[in-house]
Amino acid sequence: MSFWSHISATTIVFYLLAGLAVFSALGVALSKNILHSAFSLLGTLAGVAGLYFTLGADFVGVVQLLVYVGGILVLILFAVLLTREITDIKISNLSVSLLGGVPAALLTFALVLQVLLRAPFPRTIPAVAPTVHRLGDALLREYLLPFEIASVVLLMALVGAMVIARRAVKEEAGEQPDNPEAFGQEPSGAGAKRGGASAGGAA
Repeated sequence: MSFWSHISATTIVFYLLAGLAVFSALGVALSKNILHSAFSLLGTLAGVAGLYFTLGADFVGVVQLLVYVGGILVLILFAVLLTREITDIKISNLSVSLLGGVPAALLTFALVLQVLLRAPFPRTIPAVAPTVHRLGDALLREYLLPFEIASVVLLMALVGAMVIARRAVKEEAGEQPDNPEAFGQEPSGAGAKRGGASAGGAA
């Protein structure tokens, strides 16, 4: 009776969410169907988001649901469902990665178990107040310059990716790029003028 008196509802929810994340992660790693692995990843990300909420990190939990579950996982599912014959791939040699993966997995499990048994985890009470206001205030005051630099870098990466993709599409279509001199080519007008000038000189 004393054992159950020390178990609270928060502890039960924590172990349920942790079990959901662990078993879903095992499904991701051990499933032979890529679609089943993608759906198991949904359970893993949802379990981790629930753990964030139980720890009082509401902003991180919402970002986990919006970005990873609502964005990246949906993108993975669309890529899997729209790729034809992705489930027909046959792996001929299944034991090659198994020989090196099992010792590495056992070593990692032993290290994690040692940390769990010896690390002095502090017992803290989750903050009741929301953390979104403090994070927004920090991004717009103390860390405004790094925040703006990161946004400019991401914008430059997006524009560069669009330029590279547009150039690749033009090359596949057989068109000339916008700047032929950058590729060591001469514009068609310059070549014609030079040919005409050489012909006139020879005459």
